[in-house]
Amino acid sequence: MDKPKVVLGVSGGIAAYKACELLRRLTESGHEVRVVPTASALHFVGAATWSALSGNPVSTEVWDDVHEVPHVRIGQHADLVVVAPATADTLAKAAHGLADDLLTNTLLTARCPVVFAPAMHTEMWEHPATQENVATLRRRGALVIEPAVGRLTGVDTGKGRLPDPGEIFEVCRRVLARGVTEPDLRGRHVVVSAGGTREPLDPVRFLGNRSSGKQGYALARTAAARGARVTLIAANSTLPAPAGVDVVPVGTAVQLREAVLRAAPEADAVVMAAAVADFRPAAYAAGKIKKKDGQEPEPITLVRNPDILAEISADRARPGQVIVGFAAETDDVLANGRAKLKRKGCDLLVVNEVGELKTFGSEENEAVVLGTDGSETAVAHGPKEALAETVWDLVAERLS
Repeated sequence: MDKPKVVLGVSGGIAAYKACELLRRLTESGHEVRVVPTASALHFVGAATWSALSGNPVSTEVWDDVHEVPHVRIGQHADLVVVAPATADTLAKAAHGLADDLLTNTLLTARCPVVFAPAMHTEMWEHPATQENVATLRRRGALVIEPAVGRLTGVDTGKGRLPDPGEIFEVCRRVLARGVTEPDLRGRHVVVSAGGTREPLDPVRFLGNRSSGKQGYALARTAAARGARVTLIAANSTLPAPAGVDVVPVGTAVQLREAVLRAAPEADAVVMAAAVADFRPAAYAAGKIKKKDGQEPEPITLVRNPDILAEISADRARPGQVIVGFAAETDDVLANGRAKLKRKGCDLLVVNEVGELKTFGSEENEAVVLGTDGSETAVAHGPKEALAETVWDLVAERLS
C-alpha cells in the first residue's frame, strides 16, 4: 500500500528545531513526509537536516524544479498538511490567501486536512489580528491547535509554546485515521474529566482508586483532533498534556465538582470519564495517624461525596447540552448500567467491566454505550481511542 503522504510545513520560529522530532515520528510510523520550510525557518534548521531526516528534497521557492510544478503538485497529492511551528506571519498569510513562497502556495492547493500548531509569544497569540486569523482558518475547516502554556524564549513564560511534538503527532495520526477534511466538532467546547480522585485521611494517606486517566485523556485528544476546544479536568494524573487542550488539575471529588461547575456553563458537551470517589473521610487528621502498640486503629467514618454527574444532568448549564457518564461495574454490568443511566439522568452512559487486571491502567478498553433513547452501542476490545471516537460520534449526532 502507498504510504500516507504528509507535508510538514515549518515556519521561522525558534521552535522550528522541535519539528525535527515530529518529522522523526511521522517517518518512523510509515508516512512519506515532504518538508516545506519557509526561508526564515532555514535560519533555525538547515535544508540538509530536513532532507536527511525526510529522505526527500527540500525547497522554499516555487522556482525550484519548475517542470514538476511543485507549488501545485505538493498540495494536490498530500493526505495531510501540518504546519509546526506556525508563526503569526504564516497564520496571517494562510488566512488571507497570500502565496509568496512554496509553503503558502501548498496551503492554497491542498484539499486534504490541514493542521496548524501555532508557536509565538503570548502577546502575539492574544493580539486581535491573530485571533481573527485563527477564527477564519477554523471556520474554513482547518484544525488550529491551541498553543501550550510554558517557557518561551528568554525569560518569558505564558501561552504560546509549541505543544509537545509527540502530542502533535497524535493529533496528526487521529486526523489521518478519520480521513475527514473538516473537523466535525469545530466551534464546540467540550469538558472532559479524567483520572481518579483522592480523599485525604491525613497528610500522607488518602482513599483513592486505580484509574490512570488514560481513557479521559484519549477522549480529550480525540475531541481536539476533531476540532473542539477542550477543557480537561485531570484528577491526579501524570500523563502528558494533550496538544491543544486546556488542563485543569484537581485532587478531590469536591475540587473536581467545583472545576466542572465552572467549566460547564460554556460547554456544548460534558464527558465525565473520571473515577470519582463516592465517599470521603468525615474527618481529616492534621497529623499522621500513628500506629499504637496493642491497639486497633479507630474506625474511619465515611460521608458521601456530591454526585456530580446527577447534578449537572438535572441542572443543564445550557439548552441542548449533551452529558456523558461512565459506569465502572464488576458484575451485572448492563443491568446496573441501565439502572444507573435512569438514575443519573445523563444522555449517554459508557458501561464497562473493571477489575484489578481490567481497564484500569490498560491501553485498551471495551464497553457498551447506553443512550436514553434506548440505543446500545457496543465497542469491541481495542485501543481506548477507538472507544473515544465512538463516544464523540454519538455526541456529535446529538449536538447536530
